[in-house]
Amino acid sequence: MSLVTWTLIFVLVAVFAYYSTRMTKRVAEDNLHDTGLAIMEFGRAFPKEAIRNLHATADGKVVFVRLHDNKAGFMRSLRGHYACHLIEAGTVRVRDLSNGRGIAIEFLDAPFHNGEFTFSSPAEAAEVSLWLLGNYVAPAGRDTPPAGALPTT
Repeated sequence: MSLVTWTLIFVLVAVFAYYSTRMTKRVAEDNLHDTGLAIMEFGRAFPKEAIRNLHATADGKVVFVRLHDNKAGFMRSLRGHYACHLIEAGTVRVRDLSNGRGIAIEFLDAPFHNGEFTFSSPAEAAEVSLWLLGNYVAPAGRDTPPAGALPTT
């Protein structure tokens, strides 16, 4: 074969190798859950809101945010950025999923965000549902019963 044919084959193999390594790198980057980027994006979208806590779903594509004054926020990853949404009181409906680790949410003011969200543990799912329903009380903020009081059920 001539030198031109071998050069063409070498260039095609090099282009294929470059393309395949870039695609695998992009897939690996998509699997990283960067909560720092989520915090920055939410802070950029809502600069006057103070973030107290956050939980990402098991796949890392959605981050739920607990804000100061027991408000809540929602961020959905869209490749290189996050779509941020501040959840107003009374604008969500939450129900649990049968697996115990997830919740189904209906956003009344933003129906395009509706969906089922699975977390890494049932405790995270329960905590996020409490944030969304607006009745979260931190363990340090709970009143301790007086000594000798009967436990309530």
